[in-house]
Parts: sequence; structure tokens; C-alpha cells
Amino acid sequence: MRANCWAGRNEVEVRDVPDPAILNNRDAIVRITSTAICGSDLHLLDGYVPTMQDGDIMGHEFMGEVVEVGTGVDPARVRVGDRVVVPFPIACGACGACAAQLYSCCENSNPNAGIAEKMFGHPLAGMFGYAHLTGGFAGGQAQYARVPFADVGPLKIESELTDEQVLFLSDILPTGYMGAEMCDIQPGDVVAVWGAGPVGQFAMDSARVLGAASVIAIDKEPYRLRMAEEAGHIPVNFEEVDVRSRLLELSGGRGPDKCIDAVGLEATHGSAHIHAFDRVKQAVRSETDRPHALRQAIVSCRSGGIVSVIGVYGGMVDKFPAGAWMNRSLTLRTGQCHVQRYMTPLLRRIERGELDPTRIITHRLSLEEAPRGYDIFKNKQEDCEKVVLTP
Repeated sequence: MRANCWAGRNEVEVRDVPDPAILNNRDAIVRITSTAICGSDLHLLDGYVPTMQDGDIMGHEFMGEVVEVGTGVDPARVRVGDRVVVPFPIACGACGACAAQLYSCCENSNPNAGIAEKMFGHPLAGMFGYAHLTGGFAGGQAQYARVPFADVGPLKIESELTDEQVLFLSDILPTGYMGAEMCDIQPGDVVAVWGAGPVGQFAMDSARVLGAASVIAIDKEPYRLRMAEEAGHIPVNFEEVDVRSRLLELSGGRGPDKCIDAVGLEATHGSAHIHAFDRVKQAVRSETDRPHALRQAIVSCRSGGIVSVIGVYGGMVDKFPAGAWMNRSLTLRTGQCHVQRYMTPLLRRIERGELDPTRIITHRLSLEEAPRGYDIFKNKQEDCEKVVLTP
């Protein structure tokens, strides 16, 4: 089959690779009909997430048709011929974390748990296409994929909704929604979202659905801010204004009630010297993550507010504002998304017209064009917000 593979830092290639096969009796093989490039994939591309190897298949947002199932798969959940969306965390459904619906913390699905324990203290769940740190599972930017624990993860789509309407249930829509849900939004709340990329856009939409009075989009790319404004959110360009000052103006001088970091480890700062400090430290690997957005969210949030972090962080950050966090009674909530928890409720919101995932798609390419898709997405060319690939 054809698959998009990691070929070294800042390089991907579409290659011929062996077809996947059933390895365990709860596996399924899915023929992929739609997949996508995620902002998290860029952290792999850039080499900031360790343990990638030449030839690793990229991608963790995919859906398609089940073409084979193992003997242990519950036929009441998944059968050959079913159309399914596959969540990016691989979860067993039986451990303590899964019982608590903390699916991205599954205790059984990562065969390389020891690597994650050394980095994070405890293991992460296995994840598709996301380095050997999370199991080394082949990703979904391919023609076919092996799906472990197939009767736990995949969501069956039985309606006439298009792939584009449901594809993002695999990751970015639940991630954005979880970011808003962790804010415990109350009527009248002002919510600020750092990052107007795909996850940030969905966090904004979700905050509004959950009752926010106003939602502020913080970014520097005019096309991203324009997209947010067209969806009814308030744009703030951090290269043109001082973010904290502008947020005070928009929140009666108190600061936003809830702040969402939808940026993560490759954040950009509007001040050149501040950005250069962290960029140099990151480049020489004296810190792995640039925490501009996280720092700004913490110091901008009103006292007693909530800072929700859904942007991906992979290691260590410098100059974390612990004093502001502790002394002003801020609550910090975060996590890789527990996608399986949200898929069905969000599918119902899509069906009712409360959320429109298709609004962020700007580029539709074939799988063979994946390297070009990565290039324009990473470098923000052609007003690229989200790339969907068709094998």
C-alpha cells in the first residue's frame, strides 16, 4: 500500500509499505477513505517529539471502512463493512484509566510504556502515528491501517453525513471541545483562546455552544483571525496589540474568566527578543517547548479563573509563572483528549447543526500530495488552515 512516512527532520515521503495485518484477535483493518494533517504532526516533523524513526507512518486523524476483523472483536460493536471514525488514542476499555473515561491515559495499550515513564513519570496510551514513545503504531495517512482494540475505539457512522462532517471526531473536534468543557463555562463568561488553528477554532465554537458570552481569538495570522471573526469570535492579533492590555479592555478590566491554550510547544511571541530567547533554547535542546502562550494565558486570566491547556507539550519549559498561578487561585486543567468519551455526544451536535466541522477545511489533496500538504500547512502558505487527504 501507499503511506506517508517520516523521513527525517522536516521531511516526509509517500512510499510503498507492507499492508497491515491482524496481529491480535481484537484488531481490525480499516480501508481509509479520509485522513488529515494535524498541527501535532508538525511537532513530529520538526523533531521536537523524540523516538521517531525513518519509515514511521504518519497521521492520527482518519476514518474509513472496516475490511477485516479479528476473532475477538465484538460483532455488536464492529463488523466488516462498517463505516467508522477512529480515535487517535488507543484504549483497551478495561483498565482503571479507561473505567474513569481517561482514555488517553490507558494503562494497557502502549507497548513502549517504559519510554513514556522515563519522560513523564507514568505511561501514556498508545497513539496512532505518534512516535515510539506512544507505541510506534502505524498512522492513518495511508491506504489501510490496523486498529487495535477495535471494539472499544472506532465510532460507527450510520447516517448520511459526509466524511468531512465527521472526520474530525478522530481528534481535533473532541480536543477543542474538551478544552472548553474543562473551563466549566458559566453564563456571561468571557473566554480567550490562544491559537486560531483548527483546534483553537473548535475550542472557540465549543465555548460558545457551552454558553460563553464572548469568545476571543488570539493569533497573528490574518486568515486565521478572519476565519474566527466570520464564525462570530473577537479577533486579537498579538503582533499588533499588547494581548494582556487588550484582554483587560474586553473583559471590564478583570481579565478573561477562562483561558484556553490551543497552541502548545511551538508558540510564537509578538516580542522578537522574548521569542528569540525561547527559540534559541529550544533549538539547542536546552528546553523542548516554547511556552509563550501558556505564560500569557496564566498572567492574563482573571484571579480565580481557569486555564485549560490542550496545546501539546512534550517536555520541559523555562520560566513557568508559578507565582501568578498559585497566588491568584488559578486552576490549571489539561490532558491529551479522551476522544472516545466525546465522539457520540459530538456526533449528535453535528447532526443537530450545532457544530460545523467542515468550516475549517481549506485544502483537499490526494495522499500522494501529502508532502506538499505538510509544506503549505507548516509554512502557512495559501491561507492553509486544514488539509484533508484522500488515499
